[in-house]
Amino acid sequence: MDYDIIIIGAGLSGIGAACHLHRKNPDKKYKILEAREEIGGTWSLFKYPGVRSDSDMYTFGYSFKTWNDDKSFADAPSILKYLHEASEEFKVKEHITFCEKVISYNFDTNLSLWTVTSNNSKTGVQGKITCQFIFNCSGYYNYDSGYTPEFKGLENFKGSFIHPQKWNQNTDHTNKKVVVIGSGATAVTIVPAIADDVEKVTMLQRTPTYIAALPNKDKIAKLIKKVFPSKIAHSLVRIKNILADMIFFNLCRKYPETMKKFILKGIKKEMGDFPIEPHFTPNYHPWDQRFCLVPDGDFFKAIKKGKAFVETDTIETFLKNGIQLSSGKMLEADIIISATGLQLLPFGGAKISINQQHFDITKQFVYKGLMLSELPNFFIFAGYTNASWTLKSDLTSEYISRVLKYTDKHQFKTIKASVIEQNLGELPLINLDSGYIHRAKDILPKQGDQFPWRLYQNYMLDYKVLRLNSIKDKRLQFR
Repeated sequence: MDYDIIIIGAGLSGIGAACHLHRKNPDKKYKILEAREEIGGTWSLFKYPGVRSDSDMYTFGYSFKTWNDDKSFADAPSILKYLHEASEEFKVKEHITFCEKVISYNFDTNLSLWTVTSNNSKTGVQGKITCQFIFNCSGYYNYDSGYTPEFKGLENFKGSFIHPQKWNQNTDHTNKKVVVIGSGATAVTIVPAIADDVEKVTMLQRTPTYIAALPNKDKIAKLIKKVFPSKIAHSLVRIKNILADMIFFNLCRKYPETMKKFILKGIKKEMGDFPIEPHFTPNYHPWDQRFCLVPDGDFFKAIKKGKAFVETDTIETFLKNGIQLSSGKMLEADIIISATGLQLLPFGGAKISINQQHFDITKQFVYKGLMLSELPNFFIFAGYTNASWTLKSDLTSEYISRVLKYTDKHQFKTIKASVIEQNLGELPLINLDSGYIHRAKDILPKQGDQFPWRLYQNYMLDYKVLRLNSIKDKRLQFR
């Protein structure tokens, strides 16, 4: 065996998992395989203007490392700086091998070992290493390409057509007419980031998204930081924000019409005399799709200044100098940005097998949000859809730390989850009505309709289950 643990990916989850091992299981020998040339994952891949987190950094950052910036919502360079600091503080960098893209995993049940096959993108050399446990921190989307629908007449457009995932930093948008297609977090980030430089920017959306403004500097957090030492302050602000997010999400689910009125009232306050119909009034309930947060209301301010505009319509066809809408209106454009989403790709597209037999993940259920049924010694790092990604990945690391100590104590070599329920119902893995979820429904594993196969998207419940409850469970087999 080459290593106790192989961590796949040096992004937010992978670096966090390695830091946890350094802190809680320092006897474990581990290696991180990263397909790209640097750490950071999403935060080093995306280069589009204004790229930032739409979760506050007290919850998006790690539980064990304080966030010391005054800004709650950080831009990508600040997040990368934070990740580099964490990787140096916990001696993670010396464990990373870059440019190694994993292409397959095979588990040998006789040896209780995984063999990881990877391809080096620089040398083209294929390598194999063995380990007892896999931590899959490769994220959930295709790093090679985003999602772009088939647009009628796109070949006719003579300007620049860009997907944010492939942003060219040499693109000059100064004094240009720009159309941003989409209404999600990427679109509402790009629009205010370029509004002051362009002649005009228009966000073209098929359907509106719920958007809310939050101050980028948290006054309560600032007060807490003044009163308490940094580590205690970080924990207190983190707890405050977790509770606030949970309360808001649950109110949206329980009282959707009341919360819709509350959210729209907030938008009206931001927009003043600017009409919010039909551009800011979605036809679905809050949190049926992901919610967009805009720091300091920058998106609304750009519209009120008259440099940014919103069109709610569908595309009839692309023209050589813009887009013809179904309503008959024409949007002139020098640059069109297709902020139309991601393509989901579980486990980075790597093939999984047991004893050289293909393992079909789509037939399996997810146990406690971190293991697949019938797949031994393989842990999944996946975050929340209704809160900060890192909250769940942190809890996953804490749980795994306990599992490693338990298996060492009892000299177990494998852990595997199995469905023992007689009539476990099936549900889609991710309970959101978003396009990228629907497009990927046939390639994802399933969740069940009852605990522990159900993903409740509830931090407090997961904290109890993953940090406090016993590891022992009749659904877990240790050997």
